[in-house]
Amino acid sequence: MSDMDGQRQNWGRRALQRLQASGWLIAAGIVAMIAVQAFSVLSPLVAPLAMLGFVIAAMALPLQTGRADMDHDASAQGGILPQLSAEHLAAAVTEPLIVFDQTATVVHANAAAISIFGSITAGMSLPLKFRAPEMQALIEDMLTGGVSSLAIDYVEKLPVERVYRVSASAIGHGTGLYVLVFKDQSEARRIDRMRADFIANASHEMRTPLASISGFIETLRGPARNDPAAREQFLQIMQNQAGRMARLIDDLLSLSRLEMKSFHRSGVRVDLRNVVESVIDSLAPLAKDSGLEIERNFADGALEVPGDRDELYQVFENLLENACKYGQSGERVIVSIAPSTKGPEPGIDVTIRDFGPGIAEEHIPRVTERFYRVDVETSRSQKGTGLGLSIVKHILTRHNGRLSIESELGKGAAFTVHLPTN
Repeated sequence: MSDMDGQRQNWGRRALQRLQASGWLIAAGIVAMIAVQAFSVLSPLVAPLAMLGFVIAAMALPLQTGRADMDHDASAQGGILPQLSAEHLAAAVTEPLIVFDQTATVVHANAAAISIFGSITAGMSLPLKFRAPEMQALIEDMLTGGVSSLAIDYVEKLPVERVYRVSASAIGHGTGLYVLVFKDQSEARRIDRMRADFIANASHEMRTPLASISGFIETLRGPARNDPAAREQFLQIMQNQAGRMARLIDDLLSLSRLEMKSFHRSGVRVDLRNVVESVIDSLAPLAKDSGLEIERNFADGALEVPGDRDELYQVFENLLENACKYGQSGERVIVSIAPSTKGPEPGIDVTIRDFGPGIAEEHIPRVTERFYRVDVETSRSQKGTGLGLSIVKHILTRHNGRLSIESELGKGAAFTVHLPTN
């Protein structure tokens, strides 16, 4: 029903426009009819001739009106673009853009180029602004090589190192103007480097236990074939190495699932007291074997935050397990939960403190990196994979939380999880 109403309105609008455009014709028709009535008595040819002229004029009107409309539309469409200056077009480009002429002199630089590369004014020599050999070669090849476009990789060292893909091309034909466009590739390069490092580290971590297992298999099939004591010892080592590979694979899969799975805040509230109590109960045997006592220091009242219970359980399990493994010389671990007194928003802090050897200050910023270890031999002897704290950091980021670490050599370390309550 609405479509029909719209069509009727459009038809009425067109009819009104046509009437307005053909006002002179209507007036002429009225005059013609009066003339026909007045002079038809004088000559029988007057009426046919008047009607013929009226028809010819009516046929010519749509053609003229349509041509006028087309001319108006063409002028309306073609009149916008010429009004835009080159500066307006350059400003619309988000990447740094520099226009230069055949003498390698800057003609114009947009705001993005000035923001990143500093002052670039018209009349400045482009080779003096960019002294890197690859940029010098690009400009020279563009001006003398007779090519329409070129591209190179360029690294800007200051104020911070950034990697750009620089494209140079001629503007139009015979204008004598050229343009440089800088596309920032720094983030893509950083991700590629992280991916390569991750694959290299994971391969190295897998290669070590595999080499150990392979060596002991050869020994058992050779010199230790008939040595029960050696066979038992080697089989135990092989079992430990296989367990190490299994833990590494589990952590890799866990990290991969976290990165691939999008996090949606479902509105479910998680009782941190209940979660931490469950973690303490599950790791009680490990604490007993390590000669540690786990002390609780929980605040009264509700200790709830929004989030995923399983993921938060994994956070506190990794932190408490590390405290039991690396802080056993301190003989105790303190787990505390309390409302946060720091930060603009309300939150809850969960702190796991050990009294072991502690962490040197220079290592603290890097302990959450993948495969980073303060002491490689100690970590491997404690069956660590080097991914636990990286998983912790990733989960906390998904929960809008953060991890802070305080430590002093010989006095232990405190890992505090800060989680918002809203």
